[in-house]
Amino acid sequence: MSATPTSGLERRIGLWSAIAVVIGSTVGSGIFRSPAGIADKLPGPVPMLLSWVAGGIFALCGALTLAEVASALPQTGGIYVFLRQGWGRMTAFVFGWGQLAMIRAASLGAISITFAEYFWRVSKGAEATPEEAMIVRYIAAGAILLTGTFNIVGVKVGAAFTNLTVLAKYGGLLFIIAVAFAVGLPKTGGFYTPAIPPGSFALPAFGLALVSTLWAFDGWADIVYNGGEVRDPQRNLPRSLIGGTLLVIAIYLLANLAYLAVLPIEEIRVSKLVAADVAQRVIGPLGVAFVSVTVMISTFGTLNTVLFTSPRIFFAMAEDGLLFRGVGAVHPRFGTPYVAIALTATLGAVFVLLRSFEQLADAFVTAFLPFYFLAVASIFRLRGRPEYRPTFRCPGYPVVPLLFMVAVLYLLGNALIDPGSRWQTVGVLGACLVGVPLYYLTVGRRPPSRA
Repeated sequence: MSATPTSGLERRIGLWSAIAVVIGSTVGSGIFRSPAGIADKLPGPVPMLLSWVAGGIFALCGALTLAEVASALPQTGGIYVFLRQGWGRMTAFVFGWGQLAMIRAASLGAISITFAEYFWRVSKGAEATPEEAMIVRYIAAGAILLTGTFNIVGVKVGAAFTNLTVLAKYGGLLFIIAVAFAVGLPKTGGFYTPAIPPGSFALPAFGLALVSTLWAFDGWADIVYNGGEVRDPQRNLPRSLIGGTLLVIAIYLLANLAYLAVLPIEEIRVSKLVAADVAQRVIGPLGVAFVSVTVMISTFGTLNTVLFTSPRIFFAMAEDGLLFRGVGAVHPRFGTPYVAIALTATLGAVFVLLRSFEQLADAFVTAFLPFYFLAVASIFRLRGRPEYRPTFRCPGYPVVPLLFMVAVLYLLGNALIDPGSRWQTVGVLGACLVGVPLYYLTVGRRPPSRA
């Protein structure tokens, strides 16, 4: 089981840049936009906070597990490689197909729509009208193509931009939190926690709320896609996965406590951008402008980071002969997988012109969950092989990966049982499973090009 990548990509990403990728991929629109949907599904502040705690535990269990697998397989492609080594080429192909047909484009589309909405709000001084909605989508598509260009120009350019926007978005959130606690909390006189009526807390509703929470947490594993470009990967991949995830959990929990310190749960439920409403309450119009700019920077930075990481999936597939060879081309001057980046950006731009934010975000989370399950479960298969030599061992094994896997099964089962999400879930999973016959009809009979 080789730990040495065979691609032509150089190891240029250091520890801080790797941690920045984890934070940059994760902290995007979710912490600003998801709290309303989560609060609307749950009966009060405590269940709302519990959903964020559960999402953090879920992400941390996944990060601890994949930190071990990544230390043994620090190759370009990340989860794609873990699935190929753990479950075989067909499973890896289906993952790549799901990424190509839906997952990655849906992620880019949802993030870019939020960026475009607040770009419009800042530049025009008002939200877009229904007649202007299509213009906003064109702005979103343009943002995807622009950040794709940044990443084609070079790894250092993409990493530097990620570092800069991570500092801005994390710092912006810390400022909002500090102002909420220092100014808002004394004004409100404390946290407002209404009594929860008996029987109002239901596990199915909590499961649906947790899907929205996981949208906000997604990105914790994205650095593994760049495993072949991280310096000293056996040390830096585990450190960045775990350290970045812990920093995200901390800022998310603090942000939600800050929201609840200023706004009652009834207002959070109807707030499209809760951080802006908190800033409006505490600082006034200047606070709303600050939050809007912070959201713009946050989402634009996340677009850049997603296009810095996810095209490596298609690059690795092309190297394996599971996708057109040309997709694995490395730019002769910039040293980047430019065809894979251009393909990912183009798909994202097309999706954002066709689907709404809610459709894109829900499709992304539902489609990705089975592959997260298989990636984490691969640790059980890989540990039994003599050539598997990780430099980091998952603490709490086997409980930690099993907790993650049980949570995924609960979320998928809940989505299938719930009448409101059942058929959308079936449709999304069915679209991914189309990859099975597609594999056998196309590349399944070819011999592997490399181990």
